[in-house]
Amino acid sequence: MTWTTPADLRAQVQKLWDKGELLRVDGAPMPPLRLRLVAPTSTELAERFDDVRAWMRDLGCNATADSAPPYRIAMRTFRHRVLGHNAVPEAVWLDSLDAALALLGKQAEARRFAQLVQTTRTQQPAVLPWLQQRPLQALDLAPVWPRLLAVVAWLQAQPRPGVYLRQVDLPGVDSKFIEAHRGVLASLLDLALPPQAIDASASGASQFARRYGFQDKPLRVRVRWLGAGAVLLPAAAETDQDVTLTQAAFARLALPVRRVFITENEINFLAFPPVADSLLVFGAGYGFDALAAAPWLHSCEVHYWGDIDTHGFAILDQLRAHLPHAQSLLMDRETLLAHTGPWGHEPTPVLRDLPRLTAKEQALFDDLRYRRLGTAPGTACVRLEQERIGFGWVQQALAALPLPITQKGQA
Repeated sequence: MTWTTPADLRAQVQKLWDKGELLRVDGAPMPPLRLRLVAPTSTELAERFDDVRAWMRDLGCNATADSAPPYRIAMRTFRHRVLGHNAVPEAVWLDSLDAALALLGKQAEARRFAQLVQTTRTQQPAVLPWLQQRPLQALDLAPVWPRLLAVVAWLQAQPRPGVYLRQVDLPGVDSKFIEAHRGVLASLLDLALPPQAIDASASGASQFARRYGFQDKPLRVRVRWLGAGAVLLPAAAETDQDVTLTQAAFARLALPVRRVFITENEINFLAFPPVADSLLVFGAGYGFDALAAAPWLHSCEVHYWGDIDTHGFAILDQLRAHLPHAQSLLMDRETLLAHTGPWGHEPTPVLRDLPRLTAKEQALFDDLRYRRLGTAPGTACVRLEQERIGFGWVQQALAALPLPITQKGQA
C-alpha cells in the first residue's frame, strides 16, 4: 500500500521544522498549508473497500473531537456499485501554525523561541535577523542566550576595548565562554556594532580578538643562533641560544644574520648543526604571520626545510607569499630517492596547484600528488619526513651551500 499515512504527514511537516520555517520572528500567522496526500484510486476504492476503510480510520477520519488529529481532512464523495455513495479523503490541511506544532509536538520549543524573540527585541533588536535565519540554533543556545546578549551590550558600551577577553567582567561570562561561542558572537556583533568598531580585515575564529578590538596574545617565534660570537641573550652566552621571542621582538632583532633556516621538526631544530652567521627558526606549519612583520628577513637568505610530501611543498608555497626569495632545503628528488627505506604514506595529500614552486620543486610535487612514486604507483602518496633523513646527509647539504651573496661581495 502506498497511500499516505499519518507518519508521512508528520514527515512533511518535520522537513519544514528542520528548515526553521515554523519558527517566525515576525509572529505572522502561517497561511493554511496543504499537505501532499496519496489517496486510493477509483479502481482501488472499488476493489479494496475494506483496506480503504482501514486507511481512513488510521488517518483519523472517524476520530472523535477528543482524539481528532490536528490536521483537517477534506472529503470527496464517490459512488460504490454495491455500497452506494461514500466519502473519502481528498486533501489534508494544516489550518494554523498551532496545528503544525501540535502535529510534531513542538509547542514547548515554539514558546521558548518566542521568549527568545521577545527578549532580543527588548534588549538587542539589531540581532533579530540572526534569529530569523537560524531559529533552531537559537533554540540550542537558549540557556546561554542572555549571556550572549550581555557580551554584545558590553561591546556596544566599550567598542574596541583593547583588553584581553579575560578582562570582560560580566556575570557568568569568562574567556572560555567567549572563546567557545566566538562564531555566534561574531555574527551577532557584526549586526549590532557600528562599522568603525569592526576590523573587517580580520575574520575567522582565530582572529576574533583582533576583529573586535580585544588585546590578543602576542605571536611568538622560537629561534636558535647557529653561529659563534654574537648571542641573542648576553646572560646566556655560555649556553645554547634557544630563545622564544614575541613577534615584535623578533621583528626588531639586530644580528649579523646572513642566513635564516626554518625547520618544522623540533628535534631537527635542537640538533641542527652550527652554521656561521645563521639563525634557525622553529617553523609554524601553515602560519607565518609572526615572520611576515620582520623586514630584516628580506635582506638575508632564507632556507625552508620541511617534509618531502605535498603538505611540505604547500607550506613552502605559502612561505613564499611572505618571503618570495625563500629557498627549499633538503626537499629535492635526490634526497627522496636516497632515503627510500623510511618512506611513509601521506593519507590526505594536497591536490591543488602551488604557483610559487620552482620547476624542479613542481616536478617532484606533481609526482607526489599524482602518486607516481613508490613500489606500487597510484596506490599511495609517498612522503619522507625530515627527521628520517640521515644526519650526515644534512651536514653535507649545509656544507655545500654557496656563500651568501653579501659574503661573496666581501670576499
